[in-house]
Amino acid sequence: MSIDGLPPLREVIAEHGLAAKKSLGQNFLLDLNLTAKIARAAGDLTASTVIEVGPGPGGLTRALLLSGARRVVAVERDERCLAALAEISDHYPGRLEVISGDALETDFAALAAEQGDTRIVANLPYNIGTELLVRWLTPSAWPPFYSSMTLMFQREVAERIVAMPGDRSYGRLGVLAGWRTESRIAFDVPPQAFTPPPKVTSSVVHLVPRQTPIAVDAKALARVTEAAFGQRRKMLRQSLKALGGEALLERTGIDPTRRAETLSVEEFAALAREA
Repeated sequence: MSIDGLPPLREVIAEHGLAAKKSLGQNFLLDLNLTAKIARAAGDLTASTVIEVGPGPGGLTRALLLSGARRVVAVERDERCLAALAEISDHYPGRLEVISGDALETDFAALAAEQGDTRIVANLPYNIGTELLVRWLTPSAWPPFYSSMTLMFQREVAERIVAMPGDRSYGRLGVLAGWRTESRIAFDVPPQAFTPPPKVTSSVVHLVPRQTPIAVDAKALARVTEAAFGQRRKMLRQSLKALGGEALLERTGIDPTRRAETLSVEEFAALAREA
């Protein structure tokens, strides 16, 4: 038995036949020291409801419950994992709710309603991680339903999230994350910590919402950043041509010969308000 009184994860995976599926972006995290470290990175969870996406056989789920999370709501698309998660639920009566469904079709704000402090902590499936993050960064209502997000991504994606103007990795994700949150990379996770091991290093990113971000329409900001970084090698007068080009840049006082990666979040917000 392991430290929480449940069978080791490798035994759980073998018993339930849970070979990771590439089509679901699955890489199971089996190292209990690392799952505990992720739970700690999310802060004191004793008064919080934690939303987890893609729990798989439940390695991180177990760490969150063992660390004292008041409640965990886990959304899992792979029905093969439900029996293993049910065993965890039985071990922690009343503290784990498992929802069988697709995270891309889940109303997370509704899940969090009336739950008090809610945090998102997840080893996100690689194939939907970025899309979920963008959705969580761009709801029309702000502050959002969560008080923090502690999420695992490929290192390359993590660097894009925390990137600042002028950084090689700075792009649309950096603008959206920098606009509405303060983000940092908490630590890296080596490939060998996973089953199967991915070809790249992963990173855990911690994001805390800004209570009063710059006032700008989320859809307008997304539209401007998509256009600007869609042709990132070109000057703004060319990449933003469809949105007004030089006239738009003149109204905002931004040099039309600059390139997207040099603009601050404030400058992108100014463009979005005028576009």
